[in-house]
Amino acid sequence: MTATRRVVVGSRSSPLALAQTEEVVSRLRVVHPNAKFEIVPLSTIGDRNKTDPLLSMERGMFVKDIEAALLSGEIDFAVHSAKDLPADLPAGLTIAAFTERQDARDVIVD
Repeated sequence: MTATRRVVVGSRSSPLALAQTEEVVSRLRVVHPNAKFEIVPLSTIGDRNKTDPLLSMERGMFVKDIEAALLSGEIDFAVHSAKDLPADLPAGLTIAAFTERQDARDVIVD
């Protein structure tokens, strides 16, 4: 019998981020049926600061808290929108995978 492994997955707490994370986890469950995936919603500086314009906030405002959770071992991996990731990750972290792109015609016009 194969032991069940608990895998803690970090995600921003927004509805979109949680939906994206659930999509990734559902795919992982297919190939790792003995793993127990637990999604942990995390609040980031960008999520908490509702007053300052995004352009005035520090770089990495949507990822720094999640990076800290990864580095401390609080979570095993995280799911992010690529648009939120800085080009330079902290030492010890890597981009391990990308999902396939969905319909590129999905845009917002204002």
